Amino acid sequence: MTAEERSGPLAHLVDLARSTVPPMHPAGRPFVLGAAVATFLIRRFSRRAGVLGMVVTAWCAWFFREPKRVTPTRPGLVVSAADGTVSTVGPAVPPAELGLGEEPVPRVSVFLSIFDVHVQRMPATGEVSRISYRPGKFLSADLDKASEDNERNSLLLRTSDGHDIAVVQIAGLIARRIVCFVDEGQRVDAGHTYGLIRFGSRVDVYLPKGSRVLVEPGQKTIGGETVLGLLPGAEI
Repeated sequence: MTAEERSGPLAHLVDLARSTVPPMHPAGRPFVLGAAVATFLIRRFSRRAGVLGMVVTAWCAWFFREPKRVTPTRPGLVVSAADGTVSTVGPAVPPAELGLGEEPVPRVSVFLSIFDVHVQRMPATGEVSRISYRPGKFLSADLDKASEDNERNSLLLRTSDGHDIAVVQIAGLIARRIVCFVDEGQRVDAGHTYGLIRFGSRVDVYLPKGSRVLVEPGQKTIGGETVLGLLPGAEI
């Protein structure tokens, strides 16, 4: 039996584990490491507390998971920027800081519970033309006024065919940190991970006027895969 044959089953198990257990985003490593160290110290004094610490450590690793996604590449598609549940669909005025005017455009809001994947992904391929952070309140993210009152980070993405798409990360009731990993002027691909919100939040996507929205309130979304809508002129 060759070495390749002997390693076959083991390699298969490793590949299976990698495909089943999502990798963790680097932003979560300090939290997981801190929880692991605390668990090690607590376990010296209380075995029961140590078990609880291991559960918390595992939960932190799970919370910061970044599963691989297969993003549709067909032109004119706008994919979901987040995993979660569609909370509202309808016309709304984009954040003033993005300079898109005061005319309402189609908006899709996705609410993220603490059980959802919390990385955000680009809804289309293009260039980041503007990023603007604004401090604010920490109302429950499923409230409509959270889009206006809560702490948020707004990003303007211009597609290769000249369409402007706004993506807004909004802090929630227990979310206290919004992270954005891209810069103005950066070229990005649809489905590319660009941000993270801790711990429970909302993401709004503003489509150009004339876009066709393809999701409904209550629908579950998969970041980087679920198609939210079609840009003007695009066809299914």
